Amino acid sequence: MGQPQVAYIEVDGRTIAYRKRPGTSPTLVFLPGYASDMEGEKALAIDRFAGTIGAGLLRLDYSGTGASGGNFENGTLAVWIEDVLAAIDRLTDGPLIVIGSSMGGWIALHLALRRPERVQAVVGIAAAPDFTDWGYPSNLKQRLGAGETLRRDSPYGGQQVTTAAFWASGQQLLLLGAEIAVDCPVRLIHGDADPDVPVEIAMRTMRALRSADVHLQIIKGGGHRLSEPREIATILRTVAQTLEPAA
Repeated sequence: MGQPQVAYIEVDGRTIAYRKRPGTSPTLVFLPGYASDMEGEKALAIDRFAGTIGAGLLRLDYSGTGASGGNFENGTLAVWIEDVLAAIDRLTDGPLIVIGSSMGGWIALHLALRRPERVQAVVGIAAAPDFTDWGYPSNLKQRLGAGETLRRDSPYGGQQVTTAAFWASGQQLLLLGAEIAVDCPVRLIHGDADPDVPVEIAMRTMRALRSADVHLQIIKGGGHRLSEPREIATILRTVAQTLEPAA
């Protein structure tokens, strides 16, 4: 059971790479995190799962990341949301289950707000809504607000780059300060040892969501990546549950 081939669409002059696995509805959509791509361990595990059960799956790389064209530093949260909206509108039909990792969880919630008639459920994996707000101390916010690009060593290797444009875009798309008008089921999976996204963010997200059908699973000892076999097993069980018909 091989991976689907990489294909491309153009979105406002940006070349977006994607892999689409045909299958039954609802279609699963996987959204990677900041500076990540569609070839990570969780994405590949979900692809194998979709292939095993015959479910449709779309995964993609935001512009400037992975196999997509463009410069990463030209990306903003608003641009990447536009990339995803174009991809789901052009490449999928019918209901969707959107699975977002880290920043992808933030984008998944915006998709549920903008396509409520299509998003049947959201699964957030170490979801990081509003990380431009709570994830930067005031001195770094001041530097970003003044137009500086931050380059910091990443604990996962290389440098983490944050542009002023990305930060400003995130600040315009904050969700946690008010009710999040999402009514579909939402499943949040979070590690209690996550050094990047405090588990309190998952609690705030749960409280802010308007939906009455929100579950938060906290994985003891889980970090941010949630890519250990037991953690991936939890993710796959959760996705499988969203595919079950409502009782």
